Amino acid sequence: MLCFGRAYPAISRILPSCVRPYSSAVIPDEKGIQLGGIYPPLTTPFNADETISFDKLADNLTQYARIPFAGYVVQGSNGEYPFLEKEEKLQIVKFVKDFIKESNKPLIAGSGCESTKATIRLTEEMAACGADAVMVVTPSYFKISMNDAAMIAHYTTVADSSPVPVILYSVPANTGIDLSIDAIQILAKHPNIIGLKDSGGDVTRIGSIVQKTRGQDFKVLSGSASFLLPSYLAGSVGGVCALANVLGDVLCHMHSLYEKNIIDKELQRRLIDPNNMVTRRFGVAGMKAALDMFGYYGGPNRSPMLSVSAEARLVIKKAFVDNEFVPQSR
Repeated sequence: MLCFGRAYPAISRILPSCVRPYSSAVIPDEKGIQLGGIYPPLTTPFNADETISFDKLADNLTQYARIPFAGYVVQGSNGEYPFLEKEEKLQIVKFVKDFIKESNKPLIAGSGCESTKATIRLTEEMAACGADAVMVVTPSYFKISMNDAAMIAHYTTVADSSPVPVILYSVPANTGIDLSIDAIQILAKHPNIIGLKDSGGDVTRIGSIVQKTRGQDFKVLSGSASFLLPSYLAGSVGGVCALANVLGDVLCHMHSLYEKNIIDKELQRRLIDPNNMVTRRFGVAGMKAALDMFGYYGGPNRSPMLSVSAEARLVIKKAFVDNEFVPQSR
């Protein structure tokens, strides 16, 4: 396996070098990375036997290196995070960090677990493996108990212990929980919480969060390309968007236009249907099908998630073509 032309060590030798016994961490004196721009939430490439294909991950990263992404996200929903074993999650963090090191772009890793204790431990280990920040999804199994007090205590304890900055992650479509604006307003004051990825789709809510956290070193990232431009207008600084895996150059172009005060409403409208194909309608399986269409490696999903049918692939392709995004399959 090659990484920038260098022989990459066997994966079995990666884990011991980056996982260390847990110890109390010291909060950094100042918030580390500054959020802004487009971050692709990387998919996890699998072989036919559902083992991770690090060769294909390297192939995708090599192509992504030509796109002006602000950084990369691993272990998000698009990475099939719930289906990965802990050791696999850490291996991916280490692999991606080593691969992108020369770019000096930050790596954000999803470390959210159901318990605070497990989240702290995984956060510590992901930081040791190279994560520059962690993105912590809301715990959700015991929904009726996940009130503001529980969420504030959870995130505060994690941020107190984390050796890297923490990003809140609210994705109600998957968790059934929308982190409240009141809780976010309190958590934004924490010196080690730098922002929020909001995937709920309520642009009014995004604007309210930006307004209520003004004066804090706290940024909001859009969680979807479907409302990327409106979220910019509401005060977000970028996005962690599934569609960036396929149309990364297009989303980065939109970001660049906005920085120049150019509002391309037509481009935003063209992104909606393709984005729907790889999120709400077909999910990660649709994302991987689109990756295959556009010259990246998508490949199979890990069971029990099934790959999309041949008929669904035609529907997905049509949504891209109808909006002038032409597949370039290998």
